[in-house]
Amino acid sequence: MDHTTLGRTGVRVSVMGLGCGGPSRLGQSYGNSETDSVEIVRAALAHGVTFFDTSEAYGTEEILGRGLRGERRESVVISTKMSSWNGDAPASRVRAALEDSLRRLGTDYVDVYHIHGLASSRYAHAVAELVPEMLKLRDEGKLRFIGVTETFSSDPGHEMLQQAVQDDCWDIIMVGFNILNQSARERVFATTREKDIGVLIMFAVRRALRDPANLREALADLSERRLVEPDATSGDGALDFLIHDGGATSLQDAAYRFCRYEPGVHVVLSGTGDALHLESNAASLGRPPLREEDTARLREMFARVDDVSGN
Repeated sequence: MDHTTLGRTGVRVSVMGLGCGGPSRLGQSYGNSETDSVEIVRAALAHGVTFFDTSEAYGTEEILGRGLRGERRESVVISTKMSSWNGDAPASRVRAALEDSLRRLGTDYVDVYHIHGLASSRYAHAVAELVPEMLKLRDEGKLRFIGVTETFSSDPGHEMLQQAVQDDCWDIIMVGFNILNQSARERVFATTREKDIGVLIMFAVRRALRDPANLREALADLSERRLVEPDATSGDGALDFLIHDGGATSLQDAAYRFCRYEPGVHVVLSGTGDALHLESNAASLGRPPLREEDTARLREMFARVDDVSGN
């Protein structure tokens, strides 16, 4: 597993992060037992993953804590989040939420604490009321770095993050980015690279990039709205040019590698409840970049898309 430095934090992390949420929630959404899900965490460790992302909203903090039990605390990076979608929370909510997360995780501190799914309309409140409390908690040693995540499904154009990257309080951001919607490149990454903000990628692979029927539907919609050229995405094999000797082994492999080597990206999150799927994703994120001509073609094909998430 390759490692990188997570922006200005200076922390070394694996380029693959185990996402404990998403559609799978370590397999909890699909009937995995807690023991099965704990084994996914341990399998990720065996593959060299050191970055683990969860949230109070996912219901997987306790599972992650069990999976990491026995590991040297300083050898792993734990990221978790406080939900932000139930109105403007008071500052006291931050402290209470973090204390609850620490108890569930079985640790004295988290490396990254995010405001989760922050809407653009609540951004000013978060900076004025919540961030000062997060800074106090940082000074107390209960968190190391402050982060914010967007609601990519409802904010695919990154309205909130375009505000956030102008401020200097965020050490790390979590952003939606994939083959279909590359709008973060100019709207977000141009500034995060300048400020050396740590970047975590979500939505690298969702339904449109793992299910042919969903992909056909997504491409047909984009074509109908003239956001992509119809002749470039017609037929069932519109993205098959990525799969060839010396290229990607599958569309999912291409999707992970496309995100992994985007300038300014540090960690690509991958969620699963299946050990073989985990192994496959880890292998993809360990492979070299796609051919430059393939990457350039993807950039050209989807250059105008900024209103879909791929989910």
